[in-house]
Amino acid sequence: MPEDSSLPNIKIGSDAAKDPDFEGGETEVSTVEYLDYRVVDANDWEIDDDDLFEKAAAADLDEEEYGTMEVSRNRKLLDAAEDNGFDWPFSCRAASCANCTGILVDGELEMEMNLIITDEEVEERGIRLTCQSKPATDHVRVIHNAKHLDYLQDRVIGVREV
Repeated sequence: MPEDSSLPNIKIGSDAAKDPDFEGGETEVSTVEYLDYRVVDANDWEIDDDDLFEKAAAADLDEEEYGTMEVSRNRKLLDAAEDNGFDWPFSCRAASCANCTGILVDGELEMEMNLIITDEEVEERGIRLTCQSKPATDHVRVIHNAKHLDYLQDRVIGVREV
């Protein structure tokens, strides 16, 4: 989609804080270490294992399954993943389904909106919507693609065709 030149501060599909023409000023950047839930499940690893990300780093995983990315603190995780060429799951982008859920393991994510997951799931299980979450600390560890968790299945909607 082409950018509208009459709207100089609107950047479509790019990370505005890294755009040299962005006039909104600089923002802090966080390092987001991510791991695909399907890898955790396939290896019979536990989500609450203190060495989970170390196990992932030692495994022979591809960049889509495990890695790090720099994310501006004004950028949502799902958007940043797409900026990096990753195909993380989502459906609505409106905080109304569980398709984009992730599990916050370390650090902080600020979730702008949430209409589907419970306060208990946020506080006790670390569940976050990646379409609504922005990093708030220097380093964040997140397990993405958590829509496969049994207790989220009633909130996952249709399969998105790519």
